[in-house]
Amino acid sequence: MQKSLFESQYDNTPIHLDMLDANLKYYPNFIPPLEAANIMCSLQQEVDWRQEQITLYGKTFNVPRLQAWYGDENADYQYSNLSMCPLPWSPALLELKQKCENTSNSRFNSVLANLYRNGQDGMGRHADNEPELGQQPVIASLSFGEVRNLDFYHNQTKEKVRLPLVSGSLLIMSGDTQKYWQHSIAKTKKVLAARVNLTFRYVLNIGRG
Repeated sequence: MQKSLFESQYDNTPIHLDMLDANLKYYPNFIPPLEAANIMCSLQQEVDWRQEQITLYGKTFNVPRLQAWYGDENADYQYSNLSMCPLPWSPALLELKQKCENTSNSRFNSVLANLYRNGQDGMGRHADNEPELGQQPVIASLSFGEVRNLDFYHNQTKEKVRLPLVSGSLLIMSGDTQKYWQHSIAKTKKVLAARVNLTFRYVLNIGRG
């Protein structure tokens, strides 16, 4: 059975999400609405958005969103057969990274930026469990723009949990979350405005020197 964890109230304190085998903190009002709207506009214009492609079963497809990868030097990352080399931090992304680090008490050296242009853009079910992220990665996910549903799926119990991510919100995923849960952003036929999501993470230099 699907349950909703979101209560549509802005709050400066985190909501601890009650999910089996997971450690999640949700900050609905991490960045105030007016500031979040300004950041959204800046990110749309300033990030070096790219249309990536992936090959599955011999066929090549456009990734259903625009992406960009920023980070420290040598913070290379691979997922879904994509190899991503980091662009240098912009002042805006660096400031947001530091804000997320202070709140999560974690260090990040990279960020995956996703631009969902409309309801037809989405992200398939997956876990952020690549070896480069370590055994219990801390992922700080910042959302701006249109509200989109982040759906979680437990690998064993098959439970589904839906969390609508509002503009200016921060979701921190840690502990065994990526081991036991997958997550996705479903496409929809509804007319939706654009959304930008930034997921800050720490990439380990596995096998490098």
